[in-house]
Amino acid sequence: MNNLKLSHGRAKAIAAALAIGLLLAASARAAEPELRFDISFPAAVHSKPITGRVFVAITKSAEREPRVQVGFWGDPPPLFGTDVSNLKPGVPATIDASTLGYPVTSLREIPAGDYHVQAIMNVYTEFHRSDGHVIWAHNDRWEGQQFNRSPGNLYSKEQVVHLDPAAGYDVKLSLTEVIPPVELPSDTEWLKHLKIQSKLLSKFWGQPMYLGATVLLPKDYDAHPNASYPVIYYQDHFSLGPPLPFSTEKPPQGERGRWGSMSYEFYQAWISDHFPRLIAVRFEHPTPFFDDSYAVNSANNGPYGDALMTELIPYIETHYRIIRKPYARVLTGGSTGGWESLALQVHHPDFFGGTWTFFPDPVDFRRYGLVNVYDDDNAFLAPNSSWVKPERILMRGADGQPLVTVREFSRLEEVLGSHGRSCQQLEAWEAVYGPAGADGYPEPVWDKRTGQIDHNVALYMRDHGYDLRSFLAEHWKETGPQLVGKIRLYVGDMDNFYLNLAVYQLQDFLESTKDPNYAGSFEYGRPMKGHGWMPMSFAELVRAMADQITKNVPPGEDTNAWKY
Repeated sequence: MNNLKLSHGRAKAIAAALAIGLLLAASARAAEPELRFDISFPAAVHSKPITGRVFVAITKSAEREPRVQVGFWGDPPPLFGTDVSNLKPGVPATIDASTLGYPVTSLREIPAGDYHVQAIMNVYTEFHRSDGHVIWAHNDRWEGQQFNRSPGNLYSKEQVVHLDPAAGYDVKLSLTEVIPPVELPSDTEWLKHLKIQSKLLSKFWGQPMYLGATVLLPKDYDAHPNASYPVIYYQDHFSLGPPLPFSTEKPPQGERGRWGSMSYEFYQAWISDHFPRLIAVRFEHPTPFFDDSYAVNSANNGPYGDALMTELIPYIETHYRIIRKPYARVLTGGSTGGWESLALQVHHPDFFGGTWTFFPDPVDFRRYGLVNVYDDDNAFLAPNSSWVKPERILMRGADGQPLVTVREFSRLEEVLGSHGRSCQQLEAWEAVYGPAGADGYPEPVWDKRTGQIDHNVALYMRDHGYDLRSFLAEHWKETGPQLVGKIRLYVGDMDNFYLNLAVYQLQDFLESTKDPNYAGSFEYGRPMKGHGWMPMSFAELVRAMADQITKNVPPGEDTNAWKY
């Protein structure tokens, strides 16, 4: 009985101690200074309520507006974001110490000092999709899903303020500015621009949706109105620039950056007398989830693959004198465009005549960067370790130096947009490869806060043909005969995003193929060649393509119009 009384006494003492601890913790929280930004917009700027996402950018640098310094990985200045729903003019949205940020997680981590600050509002559109889902997302305004540059988005004027987490602050920002429309480039002798409304995509998204292209014409195109030409379909992120590095302007002496010099040198080759006469085309197909659709159909983006194949390409090939035969259509691209060039060739083997694919996004999801989405349980931590939990790296330097972890990049996407609306790389893949969730938004392959992998999503991605190595292995018997000699891959051995690892896996499979063997090639940049490595210049690439096209020309066809 005495022991029982003693137990009751101890329990009361413990309960009292816990109560006191909770009270002290609550008091400490109440004593913490308030840190907040109140952000509103006047009716004169936007008369209707806004659903979207509001941001605050905070930087020490005065070289550029804060809004254009944020929104990407690496070492950008702090950015904080939160959703707003039906926010009315004059009513503030609040970003405070509880709001998630990147690269710091909270306003409390920003040291005391003077900062340049700016607010941005990413305005969402309500889409009533044909699959029955109603979602809100940012509708691209032909800028390539850059929220800090997108026409119609709002921003405040830059202010210099003193922030001190020990003293607290309450900063008022008014979104008085509107980003103007994109100025479309004018057509020139060499470059033509087109934009068409897609019936397929407009039906899926419930409102007008557009596809476009920039077309690079060969020398003497107008002088030979009866000549037709092979075409290079070049894949890349959204841009209104030329499909290949092409500039008629010679860089000023002393200001010759690598790209400027390359573009002018390629222009000189393109217009020379003894250069192949081909047409080059860059597709423009931004979606509400990314600056690019990946050129395939998907549950979240809709029928972009069909739209490109049945609407955009036929439009281009009827408006420009292109040889409309498989041998005369070749593909190339790097990174996102690398994956697209390979996917188009693999999924349409009898339509295209070959791909020159450079440093593609993961082509085998057992190497989704460093993650095996089928077998691993967590994307953030290396598997098979009891005590030490190494963080997985998403990006490294070409010397192997870790730069960004998968955990950090996932947090960046959480800051940029909820429900898969960051318009960044990991969630772009999920929008393309994965299923739509019950709420209509992309189902994540891993939780952006914990890294826990959803294997059902991973298997969906594989079983719907987005794991290109897996697709080829499953369908080689029927697809292989149409791909013989058509696949060439190039990647650096120290690709910054570990994309070489999946390429190794694809090579292992393709080199094992029989009846038929794939008869293509793989080339690796060594040593320490990172993302963007190419073993040839663009002029050399075009010549190699022209040589391959020539070998595939059916007997009796004249190549004099384009092969010089």
